[in-house]
Amino acid sequence: MGAVLALQLRCGGVFMYANAGYLNNTDVDYEDLGAPLIVKSCGVYRLAGRAVFNTCRPHGRKDYQLIYVASGRIVVNYDGVTEVVSAGHMLLYRPGIAQDYTYHAEDRPEVYWIHFTGSDVEAVMEKNGFGAETHMVHAGSSPEYQQLFLRIIRELQVPGIRREELVLLLFEQILLLMYRSLQEESGSNHRIREEVEHAVHFFNENLRSPISIQEYAASRHMSTCWFIRSFRQYIGMSPMQYITSMRIAKARWLLENTSCNINEVSDLVGYENPLYFSRIFKKQTGVSPANYRKGLVQQEAEHDRQ
Repeated sequence: MGAVLALQLRCGGVFMYANAGYLNNTDVDYEDLGAPLIVKSCGVYRLAGRAVFNTCRPHGRKDYQLIYVASGRIVVNYDGVTEVVSAGHMLLYRPGIAQDYTYHAEDRPEVYWIHFTGSDVEAVMEKNGFGAETHMVHAGSSPEYQQLFLRIIRELQVPGIRREELVLLLFEQILLLMYRSLQEESGSNHRIREEVEHAVHFFNENLRSPISIQEYAASRHMSTCWFIRSFRQYIGMSPMQYITSMRIAKARWLLENTSCNINEVSDLVGYENPLYFSRIFKKQTGVSPANYRKGLVQQEAEHDRQ
């Protein structure tokens, strides 16, 4: 059986959203060498408001933990050195390594994590870019990572046929995407990476404003066709598809963490017409903004009754 954790925590007006799934209905820390690779749990955290959330495990854990910073940033104290880990980075904690990292809500971090164990874990990680002396890599800011992590969470939450095999395949896909990104960074695509990351930053900073791909490309002295093709090559979707996905992600965050009405949310994510926003939101998520928020309220009420 899988365990389900999907809740919003309120403290002094501050929200923390968490969603996680656990293998065998438990979060017990253990090492299992009975199989090459076993995914034990997976989850996501999002913070809002003026809060600080710290994880401190002085003696580490018995399993491995991989953290992906999808947006914002976190502060990590690794082996006595404080590092600011920004969006697009993967952080690996091996068994027995002290863990000390902090989420500052003002940075609006969205962080995915996965715990795993097995007899071949070290070989698997080395094959995919985490050598024995490597604890952090830049994996890129593709939404595909988030989609894969969310699929793993859902699979762990709801028992299904050959679920553990599918979870492993999804995790291995994350590692393959990470490895490919690392190889591209070291090759001839360096300029593409720089331009795409600049664009990703610009788009996220200006989601509320009208964005013209043609004008943006011209401002960077690029042809529109080259930019769109390069962006799609690196991110896996067109610039406008990416902008839409980020606007909907921000809308979900606002619906989850604020009391803004639908019109206000529409305006804050760059849609002047609330009806058009609602159509786009439903197309992307399968439900209207109003029903999305209603589902969160029902979910929170169910959690309170447990």
